[in-house]
Amino acid sequence: MMKKRLLAALMASAMMAATLAGCGNTSSESTTPEGGETAETGGDGYSMTLIMSLRDEFLSTLEAGAQSAAAELGVTLSTQDANNDASKTIQFIESARNAGDDAVLVNLVDAATAQQCIEAAGDMQIVFVNRVPQDTSVLGGNAAAVVSDENQSGGYQGQFLADYFKAKGQTDVRYLMLQGTLGLVHTEQRSASVIQGMKDGGLNPIEAAAPLVADYDRAVAMDMISPLLSTTEFDCIIANNDAMALGAVEAMQAQGMDPTSIPIVGIDATVDGIQALKDGTLAMTVFQDANGQGYGAVKAAVNLIEGNPINDGTDYETDETGNIVWVPFEPVTPENVADYE
Repeated sequence: MMKKRLLAALMASAMMAATLAGCGNTSSESTTPEGGETAETGGDGYSMTLIMSLRDEFLSTLEAGAQSAAAELGVTLSTQDANNDASKTIQFIESARNAGDDAVLVNLVDAATAQQCIEAAGDMQIVFVNRVPQDTSVLGGNAAAVVSDENQSGGYQGQFLADYFKAKGQTDVRYLMLQGTLGLVHTEQRSASVIQGMKDGGLNPIEAAAPLVADYDRAVAMDMISPLLSTTEFDCIIANNDAMALGAVEAMQAQGMDPTSIPIVGIDATVDGIQALKDGTLAMTVFQDANGQGYGAVKAAVNLIEGNPINDGTDYETDETGNIVWVPFEPVTPENVADYE
């Protein structure tokens, strides 16, 4: 699997393409894939649109992976930014259908709108990427998903914390949790699985305060956690993503507290998250393969069009229905962080 050091050039090229083509609308030209080999998989002449919930560092990397697969397979790929507006997602899907696209790749704003997206797609193939529909029974036929198992991501956090505190001979662990947007499936799964992982590792996790809903935002996390730092006893800080974890780091530093004194854990292995891990201010993170998700989504769309298994041509596994491709998470710690730079 491609590690972070291999993704920087792809992400830079994607962002350059976005700049040249205009905000929210890019296209990928067909080029020879890395290594100079021509692609053996089909796809020549297909047209697709990638609709992102918003444009950030993570989704720009996902976009780069999609563009890489499109270039390899001879697919024309356009990109749209829904600016976190579910109605715009539907509009972009309808526009892609009216333009005659063969498939649409959708990073859902709202997981509950998957059926609406499928209906808007009509005869087009539709692949949900990064965010799984709230009701996965809507998948099948011309609809599939390429995602990562969010229970695995929180599980890695819980396992790390269990190892950390058991090495200190501590089992009762008071935690502060920074949650992402409520109602999102991955928020719920990340939050629940980290606590379960701690329990499975022999800890007794104790809420130091009610979970803080910081919407995956660094500044919001910093503002929300700041009042608790000097008024609450806690042993660790758990964040549903790196941005919120870094907000906690900054909040501690702003109050003259040492963020290396307790473990702060995140998810996503962003560029800033990896740097914080190297600096010691972040104890661990979990690599979510944005590039692999984008790459796998284009592959899955081509496979849907051609009637092949959706993971054909990849090393990824599917769920028991064959409608979901799993792109694995990977834990990132000080011991292996160099592999993700």
